[in-house]
Formats: sequence, structure tokens, C-alpha cells
Amino acid sequence: MLDPKNLFQNLERARTKLAQRRSNVDLGQFEQLYQKRLDAIRTFEENRALQNRLSQDFKKVARDPEAGPRMREELKVLSDRIRELEKEAAAAEAAINEFLLFVPNLPHDSVPVGESEADNVVVRVVGEPKKLDFEAKPHWEVGQRVGVLDLETAAKVSGARFALYRGYGVYLELGLARFMLDVARESGYEPILPPYMVLRESMMGTGQLPKFEEEAFKTDDLYLIPTAEVPVTNMHRDEILDGERLPIRYVAYSSCFRREAGAAGRDTRGITRVHQFQKVELVKFATPETSYDELEKLVGNAEEVLKRLELPYRVSALSTGDIGFSAAKCYDIEVWLPGQNTYREISSCSNFEDFQARRAGIRYRPAGDPKGKPRFVHTLNGSGLAIGRTIVALLENGQQADGSVVLPEALVPYVGVRVLEPR
Repeated sequence: MLDPKNLFQNLERARTKLAQRRSNVDLGQFEQLYQKRLDAIRTFEENRALQNRLSQDFKKVARDPEAGPRMREELKVLSDRIRELEKEAAAAEAAINEFLLFVPNLPHDSVPVGESEADNVVVRVVGEPKKLDFEAKPHWEVGQRVGVLDLETAAKVSGARFALYRGYGVYLELGLARFMLDVARESGYEPILPPYMVLRESMMGTGQLPKFEEEAFKTDDLYLIPTAEVPVTNMHRDEILDGERLPIRYVAYSSCFRREAGAAGRDTRGITRVHQFQKVELVKFATPETSYDELEKLVGNAEEVLKRLELPYRVSALSTGDIGFSAAKCYDIEVWLPGQNTYREISSCSNFEDFQARRAGIRYRPAGDPKGKPRFVHTLNGSGLAIGRTIVALLENGQQADGSVVLPEALVPYVGVRVLEPR
């Protein structure tokens, strides 16, 4: 959620930023609501001051048979008016907060201005895209050939957009998770295994609700998490953190559940875009002064996984027309897939600044100032990595002419084999 006071004081800048990210939010409504709240507060304060003066005067005439009752009635009317003004101000504030739930974050000034993903800017390319001396196959064919993917049975059991792993596919899935957790722990991240269902307040806190309710799976009063970002960020909901602890780093493994309602017709084959998948997520809490340095480090932590897996990739800065709802700045890490002859996103790393922290009430006291006024933290997160998409990349980049798949040496201790043989 945006800071309403800052937004009101910088409306034209906010309109420009929202236009850059192709948002159709009308800030005119917000301006009216905020002005209504200001007017109610100003009138309330004027009437409260008058009430205080009259109360002092009333003490002098309370026993007067004429002036006493008249002033008592005047104070009663004034008191009723003050209560109404309080209600008006509270109602205006509630309306402001409700309105802001649907307003996206404002892009950082360093975000490239553009209309869509076509305007994203490639920051760096690491590794040469692999050129195979035979016809490269897509992962759904490679995975079936070596017996690790069974999409037909998955569809039989659960319908479209689900994956079923078999044999070494199970060890590959679980081994990758443990490998990624170990790499992250080397950089100071505390491992977390969070709940897979969360309260509505948790989804609100990280910005999934109410804007993207149609994307979520719900059961009773709980929501299945779309990413571990939700439960892990909300670990500190409504808390005041000790600034000495910042930055706080968590790495979480979880299943993720998404309707993919906005992706109809996209990536219908394979396991690139499914309703249930596993992911290792990196989450940080940082001070405003250090959060952008922490974002660069976060991207580097995700890149380290790809480097050890010997996978070619590139890093792109998302444009204003492609950046996510809650993010102020975002990098996509895209891995090379020879079977599809393209780069595909395997991680998104974002700085939300205080957007999520305001919604979730996560603050901190600056280090060395235990009695200082609490400030909102900056939250960051990124995939480190999406495991299904990593399997896609390993199958397509490791495929051999004889139908086998060679895995990176770094994974052998986690999977138990170097070569997946064709069945």
C-alpha cells in the first residue's frame, strides 16, 4: 500500500508513474477522499478547541440559572458534532485504505519506461546458449523419454496443468530443493518450511488480495499459497523489528498453487505453467537505505544456483509496463531452453520498498535508537529457484543425441546419478 500522505502531496508524480505502468487507476477519487478527511480533521480540531474554551467558561457560569443551562446545551450540541466529525474522518480514512488496496506500487526511477515485456532491458548474459548438434527436443518429450515426467497420468488424475514425477524425477525434484536451500544457507539465509495455507490477512499483507483473488485457490477460510513469499513475509506481520537484526534473510521451500486465470492459452504443454509446483523462495527484510543494495545481492544469490548448475541465462530489468503489482523494481532471470530455442523466466527478484510492509504492519526501530519512532521496513523476495522450471532447463540443456540426459556434477550428491538413461 502506498503512503497516503506522500501520495496526496505528490499526486502529479504518482499519476505519471501509474501511467508509465499502464495503470487505469483514477487518483481523482483518492484526492477527493483525502481532502474530505483533511476537512473533517480540521473542522474536528476547530470544534475541539472551541469545546475546550467553552468548558472553561462553563465552569464560571455553571450555577447561573440562565447562562448555565444554555451553555450546557451548547456544549452538548458541540459534543455531538465532534462525534460526527470523528466518524466522518474515520469513514474517509477507511475509504482511502480500501481504495489504496487496488493501487499498484510506483516504479522506482531506475525502472526502464516501456509498454510491455518487449521493453525490458537485458542487463547481462551469462554463458553461451547451448547449440546442440542434433534436433533439440522440448522438455515434455525429453522427460517422458527418460521416465521422469508423466503428464498423461497427471491429466488423468487431476486435469490439465498438473505434473507427475516418476522415478528419478522425484529425486530430481527433492534434490534440487535441498541443493538450493544449501546454496542459500551459505549466504546467510535461514531455512523455513512454511504452512501451505494462510489467512486472508496474510494474502492482503503481500498484495495478492483483493486485486488477484481470481488467481487464488481457496478452501473454507484459508487460501492455498501462490508462493512462500506470503507466509514468510507475514511471519513478521504487525511486529516492530529490532533494526540491529536487519537485513533478515529467509529461504523457504514450499508447494505453490495458482489458478493461472490470466494465462489462458499460454504454455499449455509441459510443466512451465502449472497449477501446483514447488519453489525455493528468498525473502528479505531491509532498511530503506540498504534495500536496493540488498536487491542486487538477492539477484546474485539466485544467479549462483544457475552458475553451479551450469545453465546459460540472462538477467533483465523489467519495464514499467511489465512490472508486477506490488514491486517498485524487478529483475527477471531467464534461463536458456534449447528445446524451445528461447530464454524463459526462472526467477523474479523484486524490491517492494514499504508497499507490503504498510499493508502488513511490519516496522523496525533504527539500530542504536531503541526509543526512536518505528519506520516501515522494505521487503524483497525472489525465486531461488522455481524447481519445475529448473527441471525444464536441466532436461533441455542436458539432453544427448542418444536420448539420455546428463545432469550437472553439482547435483550428483543430491540426485544419486549423473545420467538419466532413456527408458
